[in-house]
Amino acid sequence: MLSTPTPRTLLHTREITFQGYSREDGLWDIEGHLKDYKTDRFVTGIRTWNPGEAFHDMWVRVSLDDQMTIKDIEVAMISHPHPECPEVIPPMDSLIGARIGKGWRKTIEANLGGIKGCTHLRELLASLATAAFQAIPGALYDPENNKPPLYLGTCKSWDFDGPVVMRVFPQFYQWKKPKA
Repeated sequence: MLSTPTPRTLLHTREITFQGYSREDGLWDIEGHLKDYKTDRFVTGIRTWNPGEAFHDMWVRVSLDDQMTIKDIEVAMISHPHPECPEVIPPMDSLIGARIGKGWRKTIEANLGGIKGCTHLRELLASLATAAFQAIPGALYDPENNKPPLYLGTCKSWDFDGPVVMRVFPQFYQWKKPKA
């Protein structure tokens, strides 16, 4: 828990949630949802937003295969502050065929960076990758195939040379990827 803060006034709240699903057709869906609220009235060119009313309410659903390749993407903007905002939805299809993994943020920037996309949707997509890696690799791990789970070697705790791998996956302790 954080320490007690200096007295202050809440101005803005952002909620971001992710959910991962296993589909009956063998694919995976990862859904991201972003909402922004103000505590005071917020005026844009198209309307006035009341305190606590979401002026950003956006969804992204990415459908992935076992290699983390995007097979489909769907975007919904329930609320947005400007009439031009939904114009960024069609370019999101440029991510179909991309793979979530190393270089994912660069892929997002190359396809949806700057005026081609939306800051909020890019933020959702960037974090959606970590949600995908929380949902999918554990479900794919097969102890019979002698390959480590995909998340080993991706952070301090899952270091192949570290105590967590030695404890939880001793068969992969100090494991080295075979050379191609």
